[in-house]
Amino acid sequence: MKFNSQISNLPIYEAGKPIELVIREFGIEPQNVVKLASNENPLGCSPLALEAMKESIKCANLYPDDSYYELKESLANLYHVSSKNIVIGSGSDQVIEFIMHAKLNPNTAMLSAGVTFAMYEIYAKHIGAKIYKTSSATHNLNQLKEQYLAHKDEIKVIFLCLPNNPLGECLDANDVYEFISSVDSDTIVVIDGAYMEFAKFKDSKKAINPSDIVKLNNSIYLGTFSKAYGLGGMRVGYGIANDQIITAISKLRAPFNITTPSLAAAIAAIKDQAFITQTLENNFKEMKIFEKFATENGIEFIPSYTNFITFKFDTSRDSTQICDNLLRQGIILRNLKSYGLNAIRITIGTSKQNIKVLETLKKEI
Repeated sequence: MKFNSQISNLPIYEAGKPIELVIREFGIEPQNVVKLASNENPLGCSPLALEAMKESIKCANLYPDDSYYELKESLANLYHVSSKNIVIGSGSDQVIEFIMHAKLNPNTAMLSAGVTFAMYEIYAKHIGAKIYKTSSATHNLNQLKEQYLAHKDEIKVIFLCLPNNPLGECLDANDVYEFISSVDSDTIVVIDGAYMEFAKFKDSKKAINPSDIVKLNNSIYLGTFSKAYGLGGMRVGYGIANDQIITAISKLRAPFNITTPSLAAAIAAIKDQAFITQTLENNFKEMKIFEKFATENGIEFIPSYTNFITFKFDTSRDSTQICDNLLRQGIILRNLKSYGLNAIRITIGTSKQNIKVLETLKKEI
């Protein structure tokens, strides 16, 4: 059977290894497995969201309200925008897919930092579009401008992952807005704010406000309930932009693209901002332990504005071997060799999880 040529060399996205795999392959008891590979919230999710999900199951036979009226109104109030400026996706990565299909074709291109969220490139390859990246792994606005100007006729989508996954760095908002102003009105700049709650909590200069983005004619802000809100398993994301952009990409959304429990959970989660504050405070308190460990053990780390930290190793240490050895001991971390880096990404967990990970890691390095 023949398939479209653009998928012939397309890699399958490698998600973080599930707990079930470790239990199955290494015979480790579930309570002894520590998964800090997928940037999930170690505190779980809001009790309000849990209760809303349980209640919504009673209506499992019914489709959700496809207008997502209440969720959009809640997001609109949170971000001081109009609900008409919001589109809902099954995770923010589905909104990324909408954008790619709305703007790209085999004669166009996307642009991103050298190392960033893998799905940007994968979705571009689905369409057969060209891919341009900076030589810098992190977001270098000078290099992004150079690439954009060199390929201006082709580039129709630019991704800024702020803060950046899987590295953790983040640009200042003023610099981002200045960059956006240099991009023409037919190229869309995607601000992927999956981890923005963490960045703006740590440093207000990093905060990208969706209310500013909707005033622009060439930008969209993406958010998710998977990270700070702890609803990764519910798959709810959103895009916020001006009317024209939202109208266009909404045409690509299938009906009922999130579930009834997902919708109920997201609506309830927004109401519990105290849980978000608890999550953010725990995250940056515990991150200091990882930074101290790295400094004491001669490991380079990237100052992080997210819920994870990236350790980069010299040639005397191998990230694949380290991750494999820890996996056999029930600890799941994210190896970044697939990104061309001798590095590991570690989600910030609970105090108990973090102590166990660092004690085990110490023996392997």
